[in-house]
Amino acid sequence: MGKGKIRAGKRTRALERGLVLKKAGGFFTVQPESGGDPVVCRLRGKLKRRPRTGDLVAVGDWVHFRRLPDGTGVIEEIEPRVRKLSRMAPTPRGEYEQIIIANPDQVMVTFAAAEPEPRLRMLDRFLVIAEKQEIPAVIVANKIDLTGLERAREIFGLYEDIGYPVIYTSAVTGEGVDQLREVLRGKISVFVGPSGVGKSSLLNAIQPGLGLAVREVSRATGEGRHTTTVRQMFPLEDGGYVADTPGLKALALWDIEPEELDGYFPEIRALVPYCQFNNCTHIDEPGCAVRQAVAEGRIHPSRYESYVRLRLEGEKGLDRMDLL
Repeated sequence: MGKGKIRAGKRTRALERGLVLKKAGGFFTVQPESGGDPVVCRLRGKLKRRPRTGDLVAVGDWVHFRRLPDGTGVIEEIEPRVRKLSRMAPTPRGEYEQIIIANPDQVMVTFAAAEPEPRLRMLDRFLVIAEKQEIPAVIVANKIDLTGLERAREIFGLYEDIGYPVIYTSAVTGEGVDQLREVLRGKISVFVGPSGVGKSSLLNAIQPGLGLAVREVSRATGEGRHTTTVRQMFPLEDGGYVADTPGLKALALWDIEPEELDGYFPEIRALVPYCQFNNCTHIDEPGCAVRQAVAEGRIHPSRYESYVRLRLEGEKGLDRMDLL
C-alpha cells in the first residue's frame, strides 16, 4: 500500500507500513516494510477508543506508523487481517477474541513419531482449528530417527492421502530439515503441537539459536495453560518469520457448531452432498455416504472416530474441548 501523510504541527511526517513482530504490554515492535531496524511503537489514542470485542493489534498485523523525534513510533492505522489464529475467551462483558497470531501463511502442526507417542486425535483437532480459521496446515512428523521413515509413514501417511502435506524430519540426523526450511522460506509460519515433540531442536536445526530464542520468549511470556499466546515472531535468515504457541494444549472449539463440523474434515466434506438426509450427522442415519465410505475403507477409521467424538462433545454443549 502507498504511504499516507498526516499533519504534525508545522511538519508533515509520512506514514510507513510495517509488520508487528512483538507485543509487550502496550508496546509493539514493528519491522518497517522498507527495511532498517525495528521501531518500538505505541497505539494512537483514538484507536484505543474504538469499540472492540477482540485484540486490536496483534503479532503479525500490518500497520501504518509515524516515527517520532525520539526514535519511537505511533501506530496510526491497522490493516484488515487476511486470516488469524485465534481463540474465544469468556469475559464478564461477553466473549473476547484473543489473537494468537495474525495473517499466518501456514500452521505447522508438529508431532513426534515416538517419545511421546503421537496422539492422532489431538492432531485432528489442531487440523479442525486450522480448517475453521482457513489457515493452510502442514504436518511435521519429527523424531523419525526413533522409528524409521517407513514406520513414520504408516502413522502419518493417512494425512497425505487426505491431501495434507507431511514433512518427515529428524533434528538428530538432519533428515527433512532442508525440506522444512524451504517450506518456511518467505512465509509467516506458526508452530503448534504438544510439548516434547522436539520443536526447539528442529528450529535450531533450521537456524542455529532459533529454537533457544523461541523457548526463552515462551518462558518469559507464559501465562498459564489456557491463556498463553504468541507474543513475538522471529525472522528467518532465508526470509519469512516463525512463531511458536508454547503450552498450547487446548483451544476453544465452542464457536464451532456441531452441525458444521463435517465441513472441517476434508474427506467428509466432499461426501456430505451425497447423504440421503440434508441434516445427516453421519453417525446413525440410513443412506449416509460418509459411513458407507468408512465401511469401504475410503475414510480412515481413526479420522471418523475423531469426527464422531468431536460431534458428540459439541452436542453435549461442552464449553471447551481439550486436545486429548
